[in-house]
Amino acid sequence: MSDWLVEGVGAEAMTAGAEEVRLRARGATGEGWFGVVVQPNGYVEPDPAPDEVQAMDRYAIEVQVRGGSDDALHREAGRLFDTLIAGHSDLPALLVHNLDTLVSAYLPGAGKHTFDPQITPDVEDIDTWRPWVVG
Repeated sequence: MSDWLVEGVGAEAMTAGAEEVRLRARGATGEGWFGVVVQPNGYVEPDPAPDEVQAMDRYAIEVQVRGGSDDALHREAGRLFDTLIAGHSDLPALLVHNLDTLVSAYLPGAGKHTFDPQITPDVEDIDTWRPWVVG
């Protein structure tokens, strides 16, 4: 999974462990370097209770973007998300900010959907996000 970051956005691999890869990438808007961590999704709940369902429960891999101001971080995360779905249209993906805002979702065959107004990835917004996430 981290190979697309190296090739697609020019990220540099920093460390690789058994469960995670840490990279760095230059911001597209001259914001400096951003850290990128690719690892198993630690927020997966394999059999959640009905009131604990989240949009990211069925996604095995998590890509975190770290560093910079909130605005720059959100721009760079969006850029990486768009690069991922452009280069790997066979992979479903979610763009989530701070685990509390579901920004966009991508499903192969259905395309990209940006939630406006923004919603949570939590069960209270399930009727809005359910058609756009892996079920």
